[in-house]
Amino acid sequence: MCLGCGFSYDEALGLPEHGLAPGTRWEDVPSDWVCPDCGTPKDQFEMIVIGYATDGAALAAAA
Repeated sequence: MCLGCGFSYDEALGLPEHGLAPGTRWEDVPSDWVCPDCGTPKDQFEMIVIGYATDGAALAAAA
């Protein structure tokens, strides 16, 4: 997730309009890539896993 604006990169969807085909893993996104919404560099993104608590447990199990 972009720390500048909250944009989230979805590996399954990629960003074809920015040269990232569907299925492009975050690790394979070029290091000079920037957020398409605000221009924040890739190294200013934070990895989030949707559907899991910070300790890795499923959110449903934590509730």
